[in-house]
Amino acid sequence: MSDILKMLSYCVEVGKMDKLSPYPPNMRGEDGADELAKKALDSGAKPGDILEKALIPAMAIVGNRFSKKEIYVPQMLMAAKAMNSAMKHLKPFFQSGETKRKGKFIIGTVSGDMHDIGKNLVAMMIEGGGWEVIDLGVDVSTEKFLKSISENPDAVIGLSALLTTTMENMKKTVEAIKGKYSDSKILVGGAPLTMDYCKLIGADFYSPDPQGAVNYLNKLVS
Repeated sequence: MSDILKMLSYCVEVGKMDKLSPYPPNMRGEDGADELAKKALDSGAKPGDILEKALIPAMAIVGNRFSKKEIYVPQMLMAAKAMNSAMKHLKPFFQSGETKRKGKFIIGTVSGDMHDIGKNLVAMMIEGGGWEVIDLGVDVSTEKFLKSISENPDAVIGLSALLTTTMENMKKTVEAIKGKYSDSKILVGGAPLTMDYCKLIGADFYSPDPQGAVNYLNKLVS
C-alpha cells in the first residue's frame, strides 16, 4: 500500500494526471494520479490516508518549489490537475461525511476583476491541503461573499485582485465582511497587493504565493 501512495504522491508532484497523459515523457503509458488513487481505494486505503500521506505532501512540495521559483505557473497547474484527478475519487467520501476535512475556504476574485489564474491556483493548492473549497469565481460582489459566509459561517475567506483599480473593491468587501462577521478570518492576494495593504484594509493575512496561504490555514486548525 505504501508503494501505491508513494507513486501517487510522485505523480501529483510531477503532474502525471492519468495513463494517457504524455507528461512526463519517461512515464508515458504508466498509471497516473487518477488510476493510482482508485487503485489505493480498491486496495483498502482510507480516503483520509490518501489525502494526508500522498496528496497533501505532494502539493506541499510543489508549493514550496514554486515559492522558491524552482518551478513556475505551468508546472503548478499540471500538479494541481493531477491532484484533482485523484481528488475526484475521494470527494464522495468527504461529501458523505465519512471522511472529514480541515475546514471550509470561500474564495473569489473581487467585483470588477475578471482574472482567475492566481485565484484558481490558490483554490487548488488549498483543496490539495485538505480543505473544502467554495469557489465563487470572478467579479464577485460583496453581497455574494456575505451570502456564502452566512451559509458557511465557520469558513475562512480568500479575496483576490489583480488590478490596482479593483483593490478599492477589495477594501469595501473586507470592511463589509468584518462589519457583519467580525470573527471571520480573511486572506488577500494578488499581484499589486502587499502586507501593508492587507493591514490597511483590515484583512488578516497576505501571501505572495499559494503555499503561504496553505501554511496560514493549517496554523488556524493546528
